[in-house]
Order: sequence, then structure tokens, then C-alpha cells
Amino acid sequence: DPINGNEPNQLWSIFSGSAWQFDETTSQYYLHLYSKKQPDLNWENPHLRQEIYQMMNFWIDKGIGGFRMDVIDTIGKLPDQEITSNGPKLHDYLQEMNQATFGNKDLMTVGETWGATTDIAKLYSDPKRNELSMIFQFEHVGLDQQAGKDKWDLKPLSIPELKQVLSKWQTSLGNEGWNSLFWNNHDLPRIISRWGNDQDYREESGKMFAILLHMMKGTPYIYQGEEIGMTNYPIKDISEAQDIETINMYHERLTLGFTPEEILCSINAKGRDNARTPMQWDNSEHAGFTTGTPWLHVNPNYQTINVKTALAKKDSIFYTYKQLIELRKNNELIVWGDYQLVTDTPDDVFAYYRTLNNEQWLVVCNMSEKKQPYTLTDQAMTLVISNYPQKQIPTGKLNLRPYEAFVLKTSK
Repeated sequence: DPINGNEPNQLWSIFSGSAWQFDETTSQYYLHLYSKKQPDLNWENPHLRQEIYQMMNFWIDKGIGGFRMDVIDTIGKLPDQEITSNGPKLHDYLQEMNQATFGNKDLMTVGETWGATTDIAKLYSDPKRNELSMIFQFEHVGLDQQAGKDKWDLKPLSIPELKQVLSKWQTSLGNEGWNSLFWNNHDLPRIISRWGNDQDYREESGKMFAILLHMMKGTPYIYQGEEIGMTNYPIKDISEAQDIETINMYHERLTLGFTPEEILCSINAKGRDNARTPMQWDNSEHAGFTTGTPWLHVNPNYQTINVKTALAKKDSIFYTYKQLIELRKNNELIVWGDYQLVTDTPDDVFAYYRTLNNEQWLVVCNMSEKKQPYTLTDQAMTLVISNYPQKQIPTGKLNLRPYEAFVLKTSK
């Protein structure tokens, strides 16, 4: 209900402006933490929860393989107290959902949780708690964002900080939770453009990011186009944007005194449309995505970056992903092995061990476009995978090439 003729409180929408929208028919406000077209559901209502579970069971009966749960950490919200995420009833609701729907089924569930810590992740994914299989956590995603500010306030990525965060998530869950592994999704810019080099070293950096992530413990996720090395699509004017978050932010920041050039710089770095351009299938019109008019502009580089070209080139990024999937399926070390960060490296070199029983693998990745020194102190036995041609198994003092990555079986 209105308070003194105004919104109930100061809750703010993720997409700018008040999270409350007045409804003329009821003379009340409804909550929308996101778009006005996305009214939030009242999970405190037990009848609503049962309707949700009934809907989930409908799809389970159809034979689906699982659920991805969007911003699941907000279902326990208490709007009157201005609590939007991690509310006191959140895990009660998830346990109830588990019991009423997928709990006794062979299904995978993953929840999107922007504010999760490693301790919170255990609450979701500890098998003993009967909630979810795993969560998407985003601590690494915020590392190029200025502290205490919005995602649009950019700062350079610190590779040592990235190593620390990813290593924490590799080791802190133990047997009380399960990790998800991802660089890209529909809300994030393309990783090659974001932290790699989408011009001179697109293939090398794309393969490096794949090797670095897919050798870690957890369930890896591949976002459409990632496997062929798709890149961001910079815009020159706000009229080219489709995303509501981007458009609202642009106009809001104009009123705050930012210049169009400053705002477009942030949009081209972090805007969600970067990841939502049509899939690039071939070099025909609209990248083979449609014979009609695509809902969002096609990246002009589709002429050279597309599925048809990737499949024809046997050393393309696509085949690196295919090889990584095969390695995971055939090597329990990747799935269950322990993780240990190698700390004695240059800042831009990310190296770690995976070990299981008497087997040990070493992963070495140069995360920069500059050559980096690295000394192998282990006895290398077998080259598992590499993103550069290797004339021989790497050994001793090395000069890592730009974005070079390789995995070695070493003597333990």
C-alpha cells in the first residue's frame, strides 16, 4: 500500500529507478526488482509456492534434465524490511521445493546467486541439506569493477587477485559443496574481449581461457559462441542497444553528469548485448542465424568467426573445447582431484596442480599478451593439451608465449 501517497520504501530496481510500480486498478504498488514487466512473486504465500512446484513437476514429467534458477537468492525477500537477497526463509523454501519436485529425481539444478560467499554456497549445495546441485557464484566476475561502485565503473583486472579468488573457490567448498565453472553467460561480456585479446590473439587467448577453467574442479559451463571464440560487438550510439539495463543506465548516468563517450565505454566493456548477438553459424547473410531480420545486430566479424569456419579448421578453438570435454570424461583427476595454486610465478602466469592418488597434472597459463618467464621444476612426463604447437615436452626454463597454456602430467 502507498505510504503518504508514495512508494512503500526506497527499494531500487536493478534496472534503475524505484522497484515499486503503482497499479491503478488496485491502487497499490507492486514490487519489481528488475523490469516493470517482471513483477516479483510473493514466496511467503504457500499457495503460490505450490503453484510453482506444480509447474516444475509438469516439466519434470516431460523429461527435462534439470533447472537453472534465475536469481534464486531473492525468493526469500522481505520487501517491507528492504531485504532482497539471502532472506531468512530462503533455504526453507529451497528444501521444500527439493522435496516437492526434483529431490528424488536424477536431475541437475543450478542457482544463480550474485551475492554468494563460499560459506553461503555450502548451504545451497551440501548434499546433506537437500537443496541444489550447485550455484553460479560471481566473485571473480566483479574483479574489474571499482570497489563499492556499479559494474559500469571499470578498473583493470588484477591477475593475482583473480588467482586468489578462483583458488579460494577451488579449495573452500571441500566435500560440503560443488563448484560451477564459467567465464561467460547471457549477462556478461565475451571473455576474449573482456580479459583476453580479441584482435591479435583471439584464438590463443580463447584457448587459454578454456584450458585454465576446464582443468579446474567443478562443472564447466560453455555459453553459446564461446566455443568458436565470439567477441564483443562495440556500439557507437545508444540507439544500437537493445538491453533494458544498458538503456536505463545510459539515461540515468547522463542526468548524473557522465558524458556519452564515458557511458558508451562502459557499455562496450560490460553491456549485456555483447553476449546476446545472434549465433554465428556461417558467412551467409545474418551469419546463417535467420532468413528474416534478427532481433539484435549480428557482429560484423561473422564472415570469419563462425561455426562452419571453426569446424573446417582442425586447430580451432572449437576443437580445444572438444578435447577438454573428452579429457574430463576420461580422467577422474579432473573431476575429483585436489587443487593447489603455484605461488612462485610472475603475476600474469596462472599455474596450478591437480592431484589424485599418485597422479599429478600441472596447468600453466600465461594470461597476458607479453612473453613471461616460467621455470618448470617438475619432471614432465606427458603433454596433455596445449594451445600452441609444441615440438617437445616443455621443460626447465621457459619463455611463455602470449596467452600460452599447456597441461603436463608430471612425476609426483
